[in-house]
Amino acid sequence: MKVLKFIDTRAEEIVVVVALASMFVIISIQVFMRYVMQNSLSWSEELARYLFVLFVNVGISFGVKEKRHIRVEMITLWLSPRKQIFVRIIADLAFMFFALMVIYYGFKSTSMIMASKQDSPALELPMWIVYGVLPVSYCAVTMRLVQSIVQSFKNLKGGTT
Repeated sequence: MKVLKFIDTRAEEIVVVVALASMFVIISIQVFMRYVMQNSLSWSEELARYLFVLFVNVGISFGVKEKRHIRVEMITLWLSPRKQIFVRIIADLAFMFFALMVIYYGFKSTSMIMASKQDSPALELPMWIVYGVLPVSYCAVTMRLVQSIVQSFKNLKGGTT
């Protein structure tokens, strides 16, 4: 149970921080190698790009969890607290529909890439791993949206926002 609680509270944060820190280190090493040592690394840009994909997609899930996504609130500010909750639920459901579409087509694309046995050029990493980040991270987004909707219904029942 502690493992599940840890995953629920810290997993996205850790992945985002590790991906961002790794990108910083790899790009810094690449700059040093290119401009000081006059010899660039063949794999660094590719790995930094894949880490960026991981960072962004897991960051979306983290943003949902922390309710930190950009949104237009002008209209909802005119609504009563109860109606604001309804608008939040509708927005979360719309986002969930999008996330489910990304999961579906992401798994479809990942399966096709897996069947083709394609590897990345420099790292020779199976490309299905890179493509698999999308549906897996959007599964986390969907989970966070479900948590948000459940919390909104609790707030609706309890009368808080």
